Amino acid sequence: MNEVATILKGAFAIAQKDWQTEFRSKEILLTMGFFGLLIVLISAFAFYRGDLPAYALAAGSLWVAIAYSGTLGLGRAFEREREGDCIRALLLSPMPRQAIFLGKLLGIVSFMFVVELVVVPAVVIFFNQSLEFTQLWRLGVIMGLGTFGYGVVGTALAASLLRARTRDVLLAIVIYPVIVPVIMGGVKATTAILQPEMSVSDFELWARILFTFDVVFIVVSFWIFEPLLID
Repeated sequence: MNEVATILKGAFAIAQKDWQTEFRSKEILLTMGFFGLLIVLISAFAFYRGDLPAYALAAGSLWVAIAYSGTLGLGRAFEREREGDCIRALLLSPMPRQAIFLGKLLGIVSFMFVVELVVVPAVVIFFNQSLEFTQLWRLGVIMGLGTFGYGVVGTALAASLLRARTRDVLLAIVIYPVIVPVIMGGVKATTAILQPEMSVSDFELWARILFTFDVVFIVVSFWIFEPLLID
């Protein structure tokens, strides 16, 4: 219990540091939010037609916006640790390595949640979707599972590429093949929620897949994070 408390305390300290830095600069949230909205706008004006199923386009546009804006946030969040060799200070501290991973994960996931509070209403408005309460809470569940899974994979990969010269390009190359289950599950579950006759069975199936993905990758990431960060 003491070890768990130490990890959580360190994680919250790192997440708090990220939020304090972001509160002063606002660069990550503004960049992610602007890019996410831009993707939604382009998708709405380029693909949305009256004869096409708007709910399918809305689901795809939503998760494309989340994926690409999340990559921008990941790259910048870890760039801060590289500036002034901050990551070395974290590694030399008595803080458990798992706390570093969890703290960065909490930071990037919370950033993504804030951006999603802007992107989701934009999708609803531009794709002319109406959400009832049952759809809304189910969409919240899927967004939470998908965002957490994306954050777990992205945090581990961004940490492994911290010292690479072309880290921004490499991150975009390596992250998307790994998060295919997240994007696929998110799109399928969101489509099931938004369609006129909501498919509860499809929603439950893809929600279970996303949950399984999250559990597997959080365990793997905790196990491999320290070797990735040190190497």
